[in-house]
Amino acid sequence: MATLSIHFDPAVLAHLLTAGTDDTIHVTLALGGGDSPAPQAPVIPHGPLAGLMKAGVLQEGTVLSFRQRRAGRQGRAVVTADGQLIVDGHASPFSSPSKAAEAVTGNVINGWTLWQLPDGHTLDDLRRRLED
Repeated sequence: MATLSIHFDPAVLAHLLTAGTDDTIHVTLALGGGDSPAPQAPVIPHGPLAGLMKAGVLQEGTVLSFRQRRAGRQGRAVVTADGQLIVDGHASPFSSPSKAAEAVTGNVINGWTLWQLPDGHTLDDLRRRLED
């Protein structure tokens, strides 16, 4: 019988230790052989966020969030290497900021103006910066 061995980078373990009870942790497994990891093809961003990522103003792993105080809602999402958003509490990634926001709010909403980067800028701010 084959043996399955899972090795985590120390940074992954550190993240798991600091994760809250409501955080969703996504783990991706890749087949490899022996001690050397299998070579991976570079991931090319696609979809609505691709332009921001290719321009270097939005990176994989960026945490986006929003808070709607009156409605009592908040959301958190992480940008993936291929330009999708992994939203806490949802198993599948979303290809657009608006679909990700709708999954949290339950309403059709402009995710470009809702999702904020850690510095408070919105995705729409980044998009407009590129247009200038």
